[in-house]
Amino acid sequence: MSGFLFKNFQMLEPGIGELRGGHELLVEGETIREVSDKPIKSASATVIDCGGKTLMPGLIDSHVHVYLSEVSIRSLENMPLTLMTARAVGLLSGMINRGFTTVRDTGGADWGIKEAIDKGNIAGPRLFIAGQAIGPTGGHSDSRRRTDVGLRCHCCNGMSFTMCVADGVTEVRRAAREQMRQGADHIKIMMSGGVASPYDPLMSLQFSMDEAKAAVEEAEAFGRYTCAHAYSPEAITRAAHAGIRTVEHGNLIDEPAAKLMKDKGMFLVANLVAYYAMKERASEYGMDADMLQKNDMVIEGALRSLEICKRAGVPVAYGSDLLGQLQVDQSREFLLRAEVLSPIEIIRQATTVGAQVVQMEGKLGTLAAGAYADILVVNGNPLKDLGVLQNQGRDLHAIMKNGKFHKQQLAA
Repeated sequence: MSGFLFKNFQMLEPGIGELRGGHELLVEGETIREVSDKPIKSASATVIDCGGKTLMPGLIDSHVHVYLSEVSIRSLENMPLTLMTARAVGLLSGMINRGFTTVRDTGGADWGIKEAIDKGNIAGPRLFIAGQAIGPTGGHSDSRRRTDVGLRCHCCNGMSFTMCVADGVTEVRRAAREQMRQGADHIKIMMSGGVASPYDPLMSLQFSMDEAKAAVEEAEAFGRYTCAHAYSPEAITRAAHAGIRTVEHGNLIDEPAAKLMKDKGMFLVANLVAYYAMKERASEYGMDADMLQKNDMVIEGALRSLEICKRAGVPVAYGSDLLGQLQVDQSREFLLRAEVLSPIEIIRQATTVGAQVVQMEGKLGTLAAGAYADILVVNGNPLKDLGVLQNQGRDLHAIMKNGKFHKQQLAA
């Protein structure tokens, strides 16, 4: 079987945490066939000389929105799905160009865009989807204006395509089942207010315990899991007792809530860069003052949430959660986390922990034999300079996903 034999590199295996030279790596088909500190023999593989650069696993962003192509999501109200999809193509291309070979969409992306990537119709990262994010009337998933009666045409209102409203246990069960019928990898529910939603207070508690448990039960019955949008300790605590697996955001978490998450075996998917980028530039793109005021409430706790979870032993995944024109800042998350974490800790969050979140441990986020061949060749050492992961992938001289090169600037 033909493939690719990588030589002359410094290997960054996240589980080891230091660069190691003298290794070779063989890719056959979609997977890594062999990694060895001795020469690997292959009669048919194309030899790739990495020129002494760093070879590492592809990155995982555990919280994106590939269909939210506007910072002011109200702009999506009159946007047809055809235009949303066309814009998503550009956003997905940018993500893989930055080295993110896997992303987890937490509201909006459907099986169609996932299938288009899998079939090679468009370029983009491997995609795990939630379908529509589910929330209660008046909550973070309720896209209606105060003057709206009912919902607008589904195919002409991008906002209604990315989220849905369900009230009571029966409606939540039906909504969760519908997302799984349409190919969802996980179910997203709303447990607290949000920044980008205009009418719900940030500290509001949204789905009740029974509603959240219904979503969890349905997801688990289908072999899936549930993630929860939650900022406050109260919302996080309710999510934990309901059986939620991952908390998204969690900026206002406190020590007791973090301990509970640890005891329950939960993950936090943090996303600092979204708040910093919104504070700096969101008003340019139409985000209103009320939303920006809520953003100010959560930005203060962003770095503190990482420190609290580190002390409690809660695994934290890398997430960006950027909207529209701000998505170019995706890799800046590395630099913000570096205020309180070491480079290897952050890289593990974007590889090892991300793989655990999407339930692909040992298959993603690693250079181990048998893993998918998602590989980056970086001009520089990310353990000493996270700047080499910036600049829209400029220092990534090779990007491979599933054993196929998306980008190749190395000698062969």
